[in-house]
Amino acid sequence: MPEALSIPAADGYPLGGFLWRRPQTAGAPAPVAIINPATSVRCRYYARFAEYLHDHGWDVLTYDYRGIGESRRGSLRRFQADWIDWGEHDFEGVLRYAMQRFPGQDIDVVGHSVGGFVIGLAPSAHRVRRIFTMGAQYAYWRDYQAEKRRGMFLKWHILMPFLARLLGHVPAKRLGWMEDTPKGVALDWARMTPRFEDSVRRGRFTQTGQPQAPQLALNFRTIRAPILALGAEDDPYGTEAALDRLLRYYTASRRSHLRLAPQDVGLDAIGHFAFFHERFRDILWPYALEWLRHAALPEKPAGRLKIMPAGD
Repeated sequence: MPEALSIPAADGYPLGGFLWRRPQTAGAPAPVAIINPATSVRCRYYARFAEYLHDHGWDVLTYDYRGIGESRRGSLRRFQADWIDWGEHDFEGVLRYAMQRFPGQDIDVVGHSVGGFVIGLAPSAHRVRRIFTMGAQYAYWRDYQAEKRRGMFLKWHILMPFLARLLGHVPAKRLGWMEDTPKGVALDWARMTPRFEDSVRRGRFTQTGQPQAPQLALNFRTIRAPILALGAEDDPYGTEAALDRLLRYYTASRRSHLRLAPQDVGLDAIGHFAFFHERFRDILWPYALEWLRHAALPEKPAGRLKIMPAGD
């Protein structure tokens, strides 16, 4: 059974999460895997996948961003949080916790959807060894799947910000969308443009007088961990354009972008969320396992692969 944790974010906010810890044995220490959730998806959703990594040799940390699941503290009506907080403070705090509790152990990261974006916002992310992402992007609406773009735009870029401004948060759980969502997160998502640094923290400056968002973008260049970005061709969020848009920020990393159509692996559908369902343990999860273990793909991988070398 996993151990329930309270982890301080970089600014002190208490985050709830879980730890799967391996017995201490002689020899090389086990690596640690951190799982970054998608927007307003509870960390409990990733428990089966966490167990899988644990069974294959990792200590595993899962956690919820502030305002979500285990990290929610009461009403969200006046709660202040945005995507930048989730990366700069929350993921950063979990990284620091991993480095302090597991000294000498390599740290790997799994990022689902926005969980692949927030990696680049954490000042300590240069300490990460390897990164695997699934459908990771930051929701620029023109990158959505063409057939579904209109409906997604209306839902996420008109209705969601309207509710956020009207109610002070998005009651998404009541609507059957996802977990209730802080206003700042909803507005970040809704106003995203081709460059995230033109969209977030507008009018806010660092202590040295520099605009915050462009400085945040520079942090992505400090990360050298090799990245495997997996995208499903039937994912309306994680299109090829959407994943490439995010990957272009990680310029110091060797980035492998693998596109899988469901029929490539004998499936009817994958979409944006199904990768983490246990029924894909033997079909899809080995892609993540081999990458985190060796920075390599399984032998004879399905799909279509393209490489962005470090420095491009």
